[in-house]
Amino acid sequence: MAGWYAERMPDRSGKAVMAAMMLALLLVAAVPVALLAGLVLMLLGHVIGGLALFGGSVLAAVAAVAVAGMSGMRHLRKLVSSSFGVVQLDPNQYTNVAEPGGSDYTDVIDLDPSQYTEVR
Repeated sequence: MAGWYAERMPDRSGKAVMAAMMLALLLVAAVPVALLAGLVLMLLGHVIGGLALFGGSVLAAVAAVAVAGMSGMRHLRKLVSSSFGVVQLDPNQYTNVAEPGGSDYTDVIDLDPSQYTEVR
């Protein structure tokens, strides 16, 4: 039973992904607070400061969500490839694959290129 818990514990990259996700959630939740603070600043006469506060919070939230999404996709791709044994092929490994030889249809006639007619 102790081995089951050891397998379920996230590794360092899993903890980093969770930290990035928590930071993104925190910054997204802070956007309405920044809007309210920006509106108060604008009412007090600091229009540029209020706009900068709100714009900066939106930019920070967007950047954090993008980083969390990219790192999460990379981590998910790594987990899937390690657990299912997926191997990434080089482009030269799958370009020489021939078409299947057999056909389920009995009345198909194979033509060589000299027998093709040009349709206009």
